[in-house]
Amino acid sequence: MADTTNKAGAREYAAPARVNLIGEHTDYTGGLVMPMAIGFHTVGTIEPRPDGIASFYSANFNETIEVPIVTLGRNPRGHWSDYPVGVLWSLMQAGYTFSGFNLRLHGDVPVGAGLSSSASIEVATAIALLGFAGQTMPLKEIAVAARRAENEFVGAKSGIMDQFVVAGGVADRAMLLDCRSLEYELLPLPQGVRVVICNSMVKHQVATGEYGGRRDEVEAGQAILRKLRGIDSLRDATVEDLDACATEMGQAVFKRCRHVVTENARVLAARKALNDGDIKGFGNLMIEAHKSFRDDFEASCSEVDTLVEIAIKQAGCFGARITGGGFGGCTVNVVEIEHADTFVETLKREYKLATGIEADCFVCEASDGALALEAKAVAK
Repeated sequence: MADTTNKAGAREYAAPARVNLIGEHTDYTGGLVMPMAIGFHTVGTIEPRPDGIASFYSANFNETIEVPIVTLGRNPRGHWSDYPVGVLWSLMQAGYTFSGFNLRLHGDVPVGAGLSSSASIEVATAIALLGFAGQTMPLKEIAVAARRAENEFVGAKSGIMDQFVVAGGVADRAMLLDCRSLEYELLPLPQGVRVVICNSMVKHQVATGEYGGRRDEVEAGQAILRKLRGIDSLRDATVEDLDACATEMGQAVFKRCRHVVTENARVLAARKALNDGDIKGFGNLMIEAHKSFRDDFEASCSEVDTLVEIAIKQAGCFGARITGGGFGGCTVNVVEIEHADTFVETLKREYKLATGIEADCFVCEASDGALALEAKAVAK
């Protein structure tokens, strides 16, 4: 559905969602992450209009927001329109110019589930606007422009992982992304497993919730490392460096930073496990990552912990952990294909018995990102 033209001259562009296999809350400190794009999508349909107005319509919210392009400034409204309007603002900040347009957005990415509906909207908007203007941008620049919209316009303190993999993911591959250099590596996923995403149905808000507080704590820890150890980023720190600063950091900041440092190490170990075909070792790293997120980062919740506890007891499940910003959302589970259906049935049943909540579960494979979808549509 990417970059196709209908009879009325409107063009369609699509961007997927993403799930992060391992490497949580490391991206905004220049760390390592391992996401993959998945088969939920935001679709943007764009067509010209003659009056210099940028019109954004959300089919999901059944609402239209219109803004004059010439006078567009940083003026977030605090709802869904901030994401596409922010992308327009970000691209204009980068020197791109646009005439009037109607952009219609619709999609099936679960909101608030930790699958990055915001990045899916941002990247779909970015490639739609660029296509509309007859412009192209490299992957890195699209990701940077979309992140700038989320950071500087929306006001969410997210890193670049979401936008990067949503734009540049590749089917059947996980992406190891270095969030400092923006270099990446595509890693093989075993054919005999599926990634099962389970939505706890507990929602969070990244822009205004506790996510921002955790990031503030991480940045406070980095400032102390800079002062006492001459280390600019947690990416370059060791647990021994943290131990040397523990008193000055205090317990909470120390624990947040310990999660980030040990999580970077787990991502590197996970890369080796995938390259070696060691899916059991990969699953064990996922379980360790959840414990760290729960105990050191303290950003899980009882419902998500229950999902993980149920999952790791099931036949064919190699590993399970929370994914996304935290405080609700989804778990990601790596499961043998032949056990996937039974895994989902058992997990949903036992979770409802434990919490009274009916979870949504999705059996997924790694899909192409927006740029690959666009290229495939053009090639047809």
